[in-house]
Amino acid sequence: MSAKDIYHETVKKALIKNGWKITHDPLVLKWGTKDLFIDMGAERLLAAEKAGEKIAVEVKSFVSPSEVDDLKNAVGQYILYHDILSRVEPDRILYLAIREVVFMEIFEEPIGSILLENDRIRLIVFNPETEEVVKWIP
Repeated sequence: MSAKDIYHETVKKALIKNGWKITHDPLVLKWGTKDLFIDMGAERLLAAEKAGEKIAVEVKSFVSPSEVDDLKNAVGQYILYHDILSRVEPDRILYLAIREVVFMEIFEEPIGSILLENDRIRLIVFNPETEEVVKWIP
């Protein structure tokens, strides 16, 4: 199992504040002979329904010297997890959790916005100081 991201606990607290129950930490996906570890799984019951929403969240800090390398690595991991999750747990939606500053520096620029325009990635944008979700990008 890989090490937890430096913002793992921050995102967990932000999701709980946002009404989510953490159900897996980590969420383990088995595919063939490989085990993959998504940072966490969460659920939120909907008042009007008996079933609820289920999400999986991969946390990325984007702290290396190259934002582009961080982006390539995060998107590659996201695509792999997304494709496997869609077969193993098709009712669970995958999100990439990133800091608000990363969203502004990467996803409000052409290099990141193209991923959002083409519906390649879903984001949870969080504020690490307040430990709150500031934006959901489905």
